[in-house]
Amino acid sequence: MNSDFTIAVHSLVYLAYLPDHMASSEVIAKNVCTNPARIRKMMSSLRNHGFVSTKVGIGGGYILDCNPQVVTLAEVYRIVSQGMLKPHWCTGDPEQTCVVSSNTQVVMDQIFSDAEIHLETYFGNMTIATVLEKIKQCRSV
Repeated sequence: MNSDFTIAVHSLVYLAYLPDHMASSEVIAKNVCTNPARIRKMMSSLRNHGFVSTKVGIGGGYILDCNPQVVTLAEVYRIVSQGMLKPHWCTGDPEQTCVVSSNTQVVMDQIFSDAEIHLETYFGNMTIATVLEKIKQCRSV
C-alpha cells in the first residue's frame, strides 16, 4: 500500500479539527509533511467524492463537506487505495511445470483479496471522528 490513504485520512482529520475553517493546500501540506501539489491531487479526489469543498482565490482552500462521525476509513480507503494492498510484482510462472511456481501467484492473489476484505471491514468500524479522538487522547498521555 502506498501513502495515499494516510495522506487522505490525515487531511480529513485535520479539516475535522478545524470545523468551519478553510485550509489551503500549503497549510494542509505543512501539517501532513508533504508537498502542496500532492495535497491538491488528493483533495481533488476527496472533493469528487463529496468529502471536501473548495473555494478558489484569496482566502480559499478546502473545508470539510461531510460528517466526520459518519465517514468511515473504509470509504476513504476505497476511494484512494482499494486494490493497492496487493503488490504489483508477480511471482512464479504459470507456464512452468513446477506446482509451486505455476500456482503461487493465484494463491497469493486470493490471500491479498481476502486480506483486503478484512482490512476494509476493520476500517469500516472507524470514522474520521474516531481518528481525531484517538489523536486527542495521545495529547493527554
